[in-house]
Amino acid sequence: MHLTEELARQRLAAARIGRLATVRADGRPHIVPIVFAVEGDTVYSIADPKPKRGLDLIRFRNIAAIPAVSLLVDHYDEDWNRLWWVRADGVARVVDDGPERETAIRLLRTKYRQYGEWSTPFGAAMVMTIERISSWSLAPTPAAPRG
Repeated sequence: MHLTEELARQRLAAARIGRLATVRADGRPHIVPIVFAVEGDTVYSIADPKPKRGLDLIRFRNIAAIPAVSLLVDHYDEDWNRLWWVRADGVARVVDDGPERETAIRLLRTKYRQYGEWSTPFGAAMVMTIERISSWSLAPTPAAPRG
């Protein structure tokens, strides 16, 4: 069963982690877990100072080549009546500076306390425009996820 669009958007915005799917220039899929923030029809993520290979992220190179992306959030529970997922499909772009990058930082610092604790500079931001929301839940009116 599908969630209402309003509930699907609420679940998307409240999710603490998502899986971002991009397409490599050679057509192969690439998927990574990300933290993100949602405002209206826009999803923001950023190259943060967590240890990784650097701020030149493969997902950003993929977006530059092929801007079509999907973001999936989900909830698993041993009580399968509580299962659900929400997928946002859209187009993304990478911004190195300016107001959209600042919005990304502000929203992410509000949602994740760890972002407020870092003084190390952030890299570029991903700005995704949601074009379609898809969802599924086993229960007709799914229970809210537990803590």
